[in-house]
Amino acid sequence: MALSYIWSGFFLVGFAAALAQWLFMGDVEVFKRIIDGTFSSAKVAVMDIALPLAGVMTLWLGLLNIGERAGAIGVVARLISPFFSRIFPEVPKDHPASGHMVMNFSANFLGLDNAATPFGLKAMDSLQSLNPNKEEASNAQIMFLVLQTSGLTLIPISIIAQRAVLGARDPSDVFLPILIATYVATLVALVSVSVKQRINLWDRVIVGWVGGISAVIGGMVWYFVNYLSRAEIELFSKVASNLVLASIIAAFLIGALRKRVNIFDAFIDGAKGGIQTSLTIMPYLVGMLVAISVLRNSGVLSFIVSGFTWTFSQLGWNTDFTPALPTALMKPISGSGARAMMIDAMQTYGVDSFVGRLSSVLQGATDTTFYIIALYFGAVGIKRARYAIGYGLLADLTGVLASVWVAYLFFH
Repeated sequence: MALSYIWSGFFLVGFAAALAQWLFMGDVEVFKRIIDGTFSSAKVAVMDIALPLAGVMTLWLGLLNIGERAGAIGVVARLISPFFSRIFPEVPKDHPASGHMVMNFSANFLGLDNAATPFGLKAMDSLQSLNPNKEEASNAQIMFLVLQTSGLTLIPISIIAQRAVLGARDPSDVFLPILIATYVATLVALVSVSVKQRINLWDRVIVGWVGGISAVIGGMVWYFVNYLSRAEIELFSKVASNLVLASIIAAFLIGALRKRVNIFDAFIDGAKGGIQTSLTIMPYLVGMLVAISVLRNSGVLSFIVSGFTWTFSQLGWNTDFTPALPTALMKPISGSGARAMMIDAMQTYGVDSFVGRLSSVLQGATDTTFYIIALYFGAVGIKRARYAIGYGLLADLTGVLASVWVAYLFFH
């Protein structure tokens, strides 16, 4: 319902702004620009984005299905299981909820969205079986949800695919910045909820995991800031991103060969979802891109960006990042809406521009907080979310700030 209000609001606000320009400024062309923009955006959504995206998604979903059958989820699950047992102390070690949560996060981490959602719903149902108050979210459920909203993902497939479709010179150059930004958001989510729930963050397993990963990422950023130029940082991002992705594909294939998986059949089975994914998002893309076009051609979006620019300029900040903020504002509410904002920014400012890249990082840094909470809590009948929304939005804000910072580090 919230998305319906947002979508309708885009049209009504845009038309109201156009009417005001016609009545008070004599702009007789404003309605023509709006209507022409709706037709143009609808065509772009289908012909230039959704259909070309089908090819890229077909390739990657096929490769990821090979990885899944090769046991990639199981490997990650075994790796992070000791850590999970510490941050979910209310869940018995041998309870099915532990396995479901591990599988869910493993699938999300590897970009296997289709596998992640069923695991997540099953995990929430298992956690509900441990919940003494069935209408109020338990501590374990809140920790699970807030970590979900932080959106930690190793392979942001859809974002890289969108950048490839729009003609980016190196579609994967945002891979490392997204990883850093989403890790910072996840770290803040983990620490803040752990403090709220009085979880022992000094447990040696937690310290080992969090401290080790933080040290690697922090050391890498420190080296970038002190020893590399912007051009060298950008080059490193390109090389490292492509090397990691190539290594993951190689690992999937080697694992599949070792398990005697029929690789080509596995690829075909997974690839079939590429066309379906493209067809599924097509109506959402058309709807949101047309609505955003109305806002842009009526001048409303420019007014919003100008407002952000003025506010931050008064604080003495560099304001090159403000045109990307609509993506950040939309992300907690709607993934499809934020995707449309990202595409609009890349088309308007250039896919390889600072704004285009920052929009991509913002899209990948966090997840859709309100949608996730509605889906997972609604599935088990939770009516009182307690502090889940507040801490989820804290993770979102952290992801936005980290995205802006890391984009300036890598691309500005």
